[in-house]
Amino acid sequence: MWFNKATMIREPAVAGQFYPANPASLRRVLESLLETHEPLLEARAVVAPHAGYVYSGAVAGAVYGSVKLPKRVIILGPNHTGRGIPLSLYPSGEWRTPLGLVAIDARMNDLLLEGCAGLHEDRAAHMREHSLEVQIPFLQALVPEFTFSAICVGTGDFASLDALGHAIALGIQSLGESVLIVASSDMTHYEPAEAAREKDRLAIDKVIAVDPRGLHDVVIERDISMCGFAPAVSALTACRDLGASSGKLIRYSNSGEVSGDYDRVVGYAGMAVS
Repeated sequence: MWFNKATMIREPAVAGQFYPANPASLRRVLESLLETHEPLLEARAVVAPHAGYVYSGAVAGAVYGSVKLPKRVIILGPNHTGRGIPLSLYPSGEWRTPLGLVAIDARMNDLLLEGCAGLHEDRAAHMREHSLEVQIPFLQALVPEFTFSAICVGTGDFASLDALGHAIALGIQSLGESVLIVASSDMTHYEPAEAAREKDRLAIDKVIAVDPRGLHDVVIERDISMCGFAPAVSALTACRDLGASSGKLIRYSNSGEVSGDYDRVVGYAGMAVS
């Protein structure tokens, strides 16, 4: 069961697959993956990967250990399942992981819905989607009692992504509080390691330049299989509105470093935008 109607709780969909289902085991894994880098960056947004922790957890841990984490987070992830509507905001309630419950930020949800006509509440897109879920244990380990808004993005239409990004920025400005935007994305899929690195560098450069249109166009024109480019486009649009001027690559790796197969890798990039 992925949603408990009686309690309004989204149950974990990939615990025991992408990360440990046992709380003690999960805490040990997170402790091994999280790297603290001082001084911590004042980031508007991060891009973090969403594969199984054995593959991409070290990159995600490096990112989360590099930035100051506020009590409010907006997580955007791609829609791998095809369920639901193009821009799906998870409604009020809570999400469960093996580390406990995390509440949806009802106030931020209201602001996002007010600001973006294309964004609608929808649970279907989130039920079996892993890209947002796998980010939450990292945040739970570092920021007790944080709240979040969850947006599953199932469109590559630039106008829609741009509108969502502007709404995110407007919502953050209206709150007057620090909010971290998390764009969940892996990079190039199933190409040789060097080819993947070359393609990924093109996308990484656009993120570092805080160039949402450039990221959108280079991914499409160069056929870069960056599954979360659409969430990243919206995140970069919001960052520009909020005054961000540059980004930083925290860590890059690929699945071959774990599997030993460098002929068909998935790339993972962890980035922060300040």
